[in-house]
Amino acid sequence: MTLQELKAYIFDTYSVEPDHPFSMDDVSCVFRHDSNRKWFALTMNIPYRTLGIARDGNVDILNVKCDPILIGSLRFRPGFRPAYHMNKDKWMTLLLDGSAEREEVEALLAISYELTAARIGKRGRRT
Repeated sequence: MTLQELKAYIFDTYSVEPDHPFSMDDVSCVFRHDSNRKWFALTMNIPYRTLGIARDGNVDILNVKCDPILIGSLRFRPGFRPAYHMNKDKWMTLLLDGSAEREEVEALLAISYELTAARIGKRGRRT
């Protein structure tokens, strides 16, 4: 899945447009819930070497929130890495260079969306 395909998928599935919250960076995108403004996905373009991959050039990546047990089982498969610039226990990085299968990207995005969705607390308030 490419970055453009991902953006189209997120819009078609979740009706969410990318947000560019970093003033000096118009490439990185954050995808947020409308209800609570929590991030469920972050995309960036970084050097492969930053991820410990001995390869020249840059790669588009997707950070998603995930269950720690699932992170442990996926972390060292092709296309999956410990989270770049995020909490490595709760987030993971997926490479958008074709090495992670589209179905896996979509499934992990759905998990991230659910994990960051607003919850109704004991007093009936959204959290």
